[in-house]
Amino acid sequence: MPSLVSPIFSSIPNPSKVTRRDHSSFNFTVSMVHMPKRSVDLFDLHHELVPYAEAWSWQNAVVEEKKLLNKEGKDLTDTLIILQHNPVYTLGAGSKEEYLNFDVQNTSFEVHRTERGGEVTYHGPGQLVMYPILNLRYYEMDAHWYLRKLEEVVIRALSSTFSIEASRVEGLTGVWVGNQKLAAMGIKVSKWIAYHGLALNVTTDMKPFEQIVPCGIRDRQVGSIKALLQENFSSQVNRQEHNHDNDYSELIDATHKSLIEKFCEVFQVDIRNKHIQSGVSQGKTVDLTC
Repeated sequence: MPSLVSPIFSSIPNPSKVTRRDHSSFNFTVSMVHMPKRSVDLFDLHHELVPYAEAWSWQNAVVEEKKLLNKEGKDLTDTLIILQHNPVYTLGAGSKEEYLNFDVQNTSFEVHRTERGGEVTYHGPGQLVMYPILNLRYYEMDAHWYLRKLEEVVIRALSSTFSIEASRVEGLTGVWVGNQKLAAMGIKVSKWIAYHGLALNVTTDMKPFEQIVPCGIRDRQVGSIKALLQENFSSQVNRQEHNHDNDYSELIDATHKSLIEKFCEVFQVDIRNKHIQSGVSQGKTVDLTC
């Protein structure tokens, strides 16, 4: 079970007034002219390495708060958390341990079984993790619809920022470039509150994936944005031969910015930046429209 919420994540965002319902299914260009946009509170920790148990507890605390607010008709904002994790393996609720190529009792990385769907995956530095906590009553009450939307966010971000043409694979969840899976997804929906989310490999070390069967898929590979760019556009990625760390930091920043933009675009929401300082979520927000 996850640990108690860390003091740095102890404050639950306050709701703001706005409602919306998107009746589109797979049409991502439906006009929303007559519908007010729903607001999403963004907790942007994309440069931080956050222990998985703390982020997991944080999500659960937000979900429980949203359930209470929803009963009172006061669930008026959603939440988006973006971060990186310390190295960790996570398993879905029904994940099979046969997909682990190591002894769970003798491993250097943490291992957590969670309530999300899907099989085992790896999280670590260089991977951007997005945890949207959305009340699907205001979007579409369909988990499959929601997963396709998350995939669309990544597909658009890769195309617009890096000219990487990614796609879906029929029968599988996630975002792919050829035979390589760049983004994994696993969600949990409880009383139509969706949480957990997606993980996109940007500059991720691929070696830890060798210790598992990622997402239970044996005949496909795992890839990263960095590796694809090095393969196809090496002169652009390594333009400063003696400053690779800086290049890769810029790659994280560019990916992070694009993911937020495309999240706003696909889900038709407005972002409100929230800041965590001195262990407290600040009351003041900066309203941004995407």
